[in-house]
Amino acid sequence: MYTKNNKRPLLLISVLLLAITDSFAQTGDDPDGLAYKTEIFASAASGDYTPLWLVSNRHGIVPLDAGNAYLSAGMFYGKHFDNGLRLTAGADIAAVTPRYRNILVRQLYAEIAYRAFSLSAGSRERQSLSLWDEQLSSGDMVLSGNARPVPEVRISMPEYSPFPGTGKWLYLKGSFSVGRSFDTDYLDRFTATSKAFYVKDMLWHYKSIFFRIEDPGNRFPLSLELGLQHGAQWAGVSTNPRIDKQPNSLTDFARVILGMGGGDGATASDSINVLGNHYGSYDIKLMYKAADFSVQAYHQRYFEDKSGTIFNNGWDGLWGLQVYLHKTPWMQKILLERLDTRHQTGPMHFLAFDHQKYPAVGGGADDYYNNGEYTTGLSYFNRSVGSPLLPSPEYNTDGTVGFKNTRVLAWHIGMSGDLSSCISYRILFTVRDSWGRHAQPFRNNKTGDSGLLEISYRHPRLDGWLLTGSIAADRGNIMGKGGIGFGLCISKRGIIPTKTRQ
Repeated sequence: MYTKNNKRPLLLISVLLLAITDSFAQTGDDPDGLAYKTEIFASAASGDYTPLWLVSNRHGIVPLDAGNAYLSAGMFYGKHFDNGLRLTAGADIAAVTPRYRNILVRQLYAEIAYRAFSLSAGSRERQSLSLWDEQLSSGDMVLSGNARPVPEVRISMPEYSPFPGTGKWLYLKGSFSVGRSFDTDYLDRFTATSKAFYVKDMLWHYKSIFFRIEDPGNRFPLSLELGLQHGAQWAGVSTNPRIDKQPNSLTDFARVILGMGGGDGATASDSINVLGNHYGSYDIKLMYKAADFSVQAYHQRYFEDKSGTIFNNGWDGLWGLQVYLHKTPWMQKILLERLDTRHQTGPMHFLAFDHQKYPAVGGGADDYYNNGEYTTGLSYFNRSVGSPLLPSPEYNTDGTVGFKNTRVLAWHIGMSGDLSSCISYRILFTVRDSWGRHAQPFRNNKTGDSGLLEISYRHPRLDGWLLTGSIAADRGNIMGKGGIGFGLCISKRGIIPTKTRQ
């Protein structure tokens, strides 16, 4: 939710994110050639759903149902030139069950890059630009790998590149994208019983900028990373006839980019506040490097309006500490996180009072991941685009949309390492308490624990093959009846040889 005073900070954030120069060094290249990937996965569980860490942060490919499977096959092409130009493309199709449609276009994209910059179009599973370890972290609050990738056009600098004139002390990366939802048929089926309203053919906008400061000579052991992310949902046609078609002109897009209020055709709320549903975060990470280990501490300050941008939402956000043990292969990474979304600038939205007489912040009741017009909230195909620890609308058994449980306190542990040259492991364990929403609190708070043990095996003489077995479990009442689940994934990756001219 927004007040009139919320426009200025969003405008300043947007302008800052757009201020990126165009003279940077070349990033590392991927190998040339035609590559392939095949993957088969199956899981079974005793509870109402597949356990949290068998489903989450896997790009939305694993169904929520307690018994599921998929088979996917993809082809990927890359061509690199001596002048720094790179061309890549990929297609990945999956057969998934159970699902409302069993055939899924998992990835379909093309990309052209020159030195540090790239321009891509389509749907691609990629690592987010967040500063946290994607294998161990509970997930970025703004844009994680939890949901299917939204098809988009993206201009980005995906890897850190030195900022000119700083002697390689300052590095920069960032992105700017526009995407479109293609989940209308799915939502039609999901809301058939509830007749809940939602926005069809919604557009997405995302931009980010990240800085890293470090000593290029490695004489000073500390490095600092700072980031800013801003996203928005806009345009589309609401199934609510009182809202109907949302503004979608180029002028409206400029308003969304700059976080400005709506013009002609906007709802009263979007005209007073900002056009569309906006969200974002301030990100910071401090790292200390030693010969045998490194330690990083980080924080993601999530916001949805002015009260969040000026840090009036208490201790809300993601807090983390991660240790890398460089000379201990069997325990390489250890991570501890705390996610807190309980405050949300309080339960009341103090909009109507004399701001001149009482110069206080008028925000409140931020209701993370939810929005009045864009009722599906920060989700795609009803799965959270941000942190999976705020249960996705996919868990709503009554066919309604939106997030019913956004006030959460969670502690999360992750660990990974190599038991041998062929065997690696990953362990995740999460403890959660939840209170529902400020607007609709639970009568009694809900609790839950979720864990995962994952073992991966690579045979030394079977190049490209990977066998991964997982055991996971949920306990508590946050997401229905908990249970234990087992998963097995077999994948094969390789390069298809091509003839070269003599």
